[in-house]
Amino acid sequence: MPPDFIDLFLTYLQTEKNASYHTIRCYAEDLSQFISFLEKEKTRFPGEIDYLLIRNYLSYLKRNAYERRTVARKLSAIRSFCRYLNREGLLQDKSWIAVSTPRLGKKLPTFLYVEEMLQLLSAPDTSKAAGLRDAAILETLYASGIRVSELVSLDVDDIDLNKRQFTVMGKGARERLAPLGYFACRAIGDYLRFGREELLRKNTAAAKEKALWLNKYGQRLSDRGVRRIIKKYVKKASLNSGISPHSLRHSFATHLLNAGADLRAVQELLGHASISTTQVYTHITRDQLKEIYNTAHPRA
Repeated sequence: MPPDFIDLFLTYLQTEKNASYHTIRCYAEDLSQFISFLEKEKTRFPGEIDYLLIRNYLSYLKRNAYERRTVARKLSAIRSFCRYLNREGLLQDKSWIAVSTPRLGKKLPTFLYVEEMLQLLSAPDTSKAAGLRDAAILETLYASGIRVSELVSLDVDDIDLNKRQFTVMGKGARERLAPLGYFACRAIGDYLRFGREELLRKNTAAAKEKALWLNKYGQRLSDRGVRRIIKKYVKKASLNSGISPHSLRHSFATHLLNAGADLRAVQELLGHASISTTQVYTHITRDQLKEIYNTAHPRA
């Protein structure tokens, strides 16, 4: 079964749809798994892809205990692939359009309360280079609400501490300005003056290194590295073990809305293409209002 179709599709996503590296990687993995299933079913590819075949694949995923959200993501990748094949005249059957997406329950984002956030921010040991970096990373994530993928792609030249902002390239290659508060600017400044230079010493190509965040080898920090850092300080601060880097993004949005920020403004700050994506945070604030009401009202 030729993999060329997938390669062409991924190129199409990158060049015509401006898909992010993360999206392309996920599509590649999901479609590779789908192709492996087709090979086991001895299906002629791509002409025999139809409604029944995709339903059988979804049943296979269910039998192997995949979560509904994961199944929905994989189905989305297959649909996009089938649309591409149909556009290129490689797939005539359109019955796959009728395959329904698994119904997903509403899952509220995990976030930290302000007091918990302050505990996390104060956890790094800033007497060491790595601690200065980690403190600056935590402050930047919370101050701007950017994604981890956006964080690790930052270069030193992207940051403007005087204007207290930086440029970030979001999903779909959409560029936006992200704000930095006083504490984040101070933490980044301390890291640039005292931490980054020390980490950079271990990089033999130090003069060419543009990355803002460096690992112990003086090279660009990965998103996996950031996740390890967050996990370390979540444990140190004795917080909920389910907290992830994305939880800081959720906390950013939740705290802004709780303080009266406009939903449209929060949408812009998060880089969401649709307001409906941002509206999930209003459920959190409503829950908090109910909690306040139940606690404070004498007849609640």
